[in-house]
Amino acid sequence: MFADLGAALASFGTPALAIVLFTIVVRLALHPLYRAAVRGEKAKAKLAPEIQKLQKKYGKDLVRFSEESQKVYKRHGVSMFAGMLPMLATVPFFMVVYQVVTTPNPLLEGTIFGVSLSAHFLSSFAWVFFVLFGLLAVVACLTVKWQQSRMTATPQPGFMTGLVKVLPFGTILVAAYLPLAAGLYLLTTTTWTIAERALLYRILS
Repeated sequence: MFADLGAALASFGTPALAIVLFTIVVRLALHPLYRAAVRGEKAKAKLAPEIQKLQKKYGKDLVRFSEESQKVYKRHGVSMFAGMLPMLATVPFFMVVYQVVTTPNPLLEGTIFGVSLSAHFLSSFAWVFFVLFGLLAVVACLTVKWQQSRMTATPQPGFMTGLVKVLPFGTILVAAYLPLAAGLYLLTTTTWTIAERALLYRILS
């Protein structure tokens, strides 16, 4: 199935461009789910001060804190998992894209700047990978900066602050391990993600 999909995409012309366009089409299809996720996150953010008061009030009594938190969310008609479920629903779509750019198929027979889309950094050290890593690093930096601005508005536990600074750069390690095609997909989807979320947080009430 994945080989057939890869062959179909390859038939549209330049394989590298096909990967980018296919990723964009998938992200557009998933946009309603991301809108729902952002709305849920913003709804929870508005309740953050009230939840923090409960945390201070009940301290280490996690059971009582959980019960009271659920009451707050229920009273305001907000799910505790608001923002999470729509994101989980997108996982199958991304698994399909991942399989397409990692399973041998005609799409991976294409090249970008003379480097095969099936090439791996650890076996080729092609200069295209260094450009890819640099672009992924730029996107990761923008992602960290934006996420930190959101955490300023809605304080998070200390360990979350550390994760926010590190996790976005994990795409570079993944791109170094997977074929160039997967790296191109990662660059496209992470760029789309930060741009989409920044826009949605700005326009959604």
